[in-house]
Amino acid sequence: MTKIGIVVPTIGGRPEYLPLALKSIREAGDAYILLVGNADFNPTPLKNSGLIDEYLCEVETGLAAKINFGFRSLPDSVEFINWLGDDDLLEPDSLRLAATILEGDSRVAFVYGGCEYIDHLGRPIWLQKSGAWAVPLLRFGPQLVPHPGSLYRRTAFDAIGGLDTKYGWAFDFKLFLGLSKIGKAVFVNKTLAKFRWHPGSLSVGRRRESVKEASRVRVENLPNWLKPISPVWEWPVMQATYWAGIRLSRRLEH
Repeated sequence: MTKIGIVVPTIGGRPEYLPLALKSIREAGDAYILLVGNADFNPTPLKNSGLIDEYLCEVETGLAAKINFGFRSLPDSVEFINWLGDDDLLEPDSLRLAATILEGDSRVAFVYGGCEYIDHLGRPIWLQKSGAWAVPLLRFGPQLVPHPGSLYRRTAFDAIGGLDTKYGWAFDFKLFLGLSKIGKAVFVNKTLAKFRWHPGSLSVGRRRESVKEASRVRVENLPNWLKPISPVWEWPVMQATYWAGIRLSRRLEH
């Protein structure tokens, strides 16, 4: 039985992208694919085509809650997990590579690599190479650990209490912070996924709110003695993060 489980949350609003996302997971490795949606979604064509293993309906409206529900519902054999946006893509063999690293060292909590940003047509607009330095930077700087393409140990995810549902955008930021505190992070110098950057993306359309939430996560995880002086660096970090996203969005206009 497969050790990898991928949850794909969807509301069915991106029918042109969803099959591509699911197909990319199949090509990335031997994974159990669980699609989490709502009562109005018809999963039959995807089941019949072999693109998903299971479909579940979750009434919770928050994205983090849907993902937590999906992870809890995965088969007991699954040891390594992640979720993928219904408009994003994994690179071929990326899951196999990440799983091999996790299997080789029980101290590793999560694996991540580079991520290519693409537009709505799949054309490349930017390559986020990231690096091993992205994890220690989480404490004081922007979240530069690409979530798409990463893979983490299920026991580590459970140990930190899963995704924090009070956040609408920055729950992956808090996830990586938590995982980095209880285990090793391994960076793979290879592009593992593609993130589709378009106005409908959760972190793109609500950019200002996303940046503010990320700041809350950083400050909450600071030692108490540092919190009162955190505005000294938080304001420039927030501004830099916001305008980096705006510049990336402007590339789509050309």
